[in-house]
Amino acid sequence: MPISISELIDRLGGQDEAARLTGVSLDAIRKWRSSSAIPSRHWPAIMAATGLGMEELAPSAETDVPPGATAALVLADASVFWGRGFGAFGVSKPAELCFSTGMTGYQETLTDPSFAGQIITFTFPHIGNVGVNEEDIEAVNIAARGLVTKEDISAPANWRATASLDEWLKKQNVPGIAGVDTRALTLRIRDLGAPNAVLAYPADQKFDIAALAAQAAAWPGLDGMDLAAEVSCTQSYEWTGGRWSLEAGFAEPETTHTVVAVDYGAKRNILRSLASAGCKVIVVPAAASAEDILRHKPDGVFLSNGPGDPAATAAYAVPAIQGVMNAGVPIFGICLGHQLLAHALGAKTYKLPRGHRGANQPVKDLATGRVEITSQNHGFAVDHNSLPDGVEITHVSLFDGSNEGIACKSKRVFSVQYHPEASPGPSDSGYLFGRFVEMMG
Repeated sequence: MPISISELIDRLGGQDEAARLTGVSLDAIRKWRSSSAIPSRHWPAIMAATGLGMEELAPSAETDVPPGATAALVLADASVFWGRGFGAFGVSKPAELCFSTGMTGYQETLTDPSFAGQIITFTFPHIGNVGVNEEDIEAVNIAARGLVTKEDISAPANWRATASLDEWLKKQNVPGIAGVDTRALTLRIRDLGAPNAVLAYPADQKFDIAALAAQAAAWPGLDGMDLAAEVSCTQSYEWTGGRWSLEAGFAEPETTHTVVAVDYGAKRNILRSLASAGCKVIVVPAAASAEDILRHKPDGVFLSNGPGDPAATAAYAVPAIQGVMNAGVPIFGICLGHQLLAHALGAKTYKLPRGHRGANQPVKDLATGRVEITSQNHGFAVDHNSLPDGVEITHVSLFDGSNEGIACKSKRVFSVQYHPEASPGPSDSGYLFGRFVEMMG
């Protein structure tokens, strides 16, 4: 039988000794008690200190399926959240479990390539009620490996819907689970960090919880993982469409500048925003060299959002970015592009415990004192202490003080961690595209 958290802390010698042996804070030990769970990354140290085995640390892997349950979300520590399956039958690939606080835009969220390698818990309870359509996608395929909701998917109630969320997920071969206490799950992620997980919705309703937990535990996680190469385009193409409006649909704006957008997992609405700002947009793959980029004779280069560990993608992205900087071409980066620009300037990045994901993230512009309400999706951040001389911090998060923007005037480059192309209610950050155009002259 698994040992209780209180018994385990006592066996470690009390709170202070437990913190010392596992390398965590006293606050983390208190969270172990309140959540009745210990992150699996601490198990090796605990087993070494106490002589306990895995079967005594891991929560009981419940194999009896509760009445009405047709799907299970299984965490790496063998915790199980039962619910009702929807979307495609099957078992997801192991993924990082995260949460998103957006109240709208679930279709855009699911197709955002930055969610590659992740299962999304939606904190807003009503997901699916406006259906799906072919215009609101950010990429052709769903990037996320699964989704978790509190309520069942309801019938579409929007005139633009062409299919239900359930039908679309089936077509995209993505499983989902409803009926989960998403508040409890979100608090767990907030307090203990983002765990590895597997989402199972088997057609035969047979669950091997131990095997699913083992899959989740064996997955190495996003640290050191380059996912940009998996979601990037494979060949260059030109993008021309502008932003959508109710009266006219997608615009076809006139262009005054040529911009090469490096696709690390670019959202379509970013490309639309560049086009609406007067840019002819040429999209190139993530692995494009400086020569590949500069042969298009761009007035500016845009570095897109994307998934995975920026330090891994930097291996091939940084030489290209530095080549563009050496050529004197202005650069604007967003999200992963922001992190890669920081690497190219000599800075470092680190993994956040739970990331910033959602449409209500406050960011302060240090130059103006203005606070922007932004849309964000990232699990890594730029270490502002590693920024070299000449690189200015321009924006900070009002949630945790992490870096949200940098600029280097001598090289004519700037970037932000958030998504100025998104509209999380307001459109506070759209001015950045105009700033980029002004920099190109």
